Amino acid sequence: MYKFIKKAFDFLFALISMILLIPVFIIVSIAIKCTDGGPVFFKQQRPGKNGKIFSIFKFRTMSVKTTDKDGKELSDFERMTKVGKFLRRFSLDELPQLINILHGEMSLIGPRPLLPEYLPLYTPQQMRRHEVTPGITGLAQVNGRNALDWDERFYFDVYYVDHFNAKLDLIIFLASIKKIIVGEGVNSKLDVTMEKFKGKEENREVT
Repeated sequence: MYKFIKKAFDFLFALISMILLIPVFIIVSIAIKCTDGGPVFFKQQRPGKNGKIFSIFKFRTMSVKTTDKDGKELSDFERMTKVGKFLRRFSLDELPQLINILHGEMSLIGPRPLLPEYLPLYTPQQMRRHEVTPGITGLAQVNGRNALDWDERFYFDVYYVDHFNAKLDLIIFLASIKKIIVGEGVNSKLDVTMEKFKGKEENREVT
């Protein structure tokens, strides 16, 4: 029963939020466009519930340039724009995912959708994170976000799948608001973004 209530709440929340946040969308879009003239949105394929692939939307936080004047590849840290740092600090870059919620591809609360290239690397236990609709925020995000290692992240993702209920969603929602204000765990211990998942040694293909 809660699954249907949650889905209806997600849609209404996303719809009302999109309407109320129109001024924010306009201001952020102008700020990003004025930075380097590149696209406002960053679009990338991600696996959703049951591994179904969809396109996730975010506000672009990195420069369109991937190399410096000498042709050297720039790191994510080096590509991060001033506007992008601000957006990430307050998680404003995630706002366009309200569109994904309206499309039914995401939920407000759930495991964060990762990269499709990780799918073959998951253990059966880790794959269980796809038994529910992915979310804008989740249990892993309020317990460390990008500062977590992969084993910790997957633990929280599967825990959510096994203990999915209204009370847990409310706790995650309130904790997420607190995290945004404090700005904890936005970046990983090593770089601006999470280190790539390489899978367990026994799961990797032998070349």
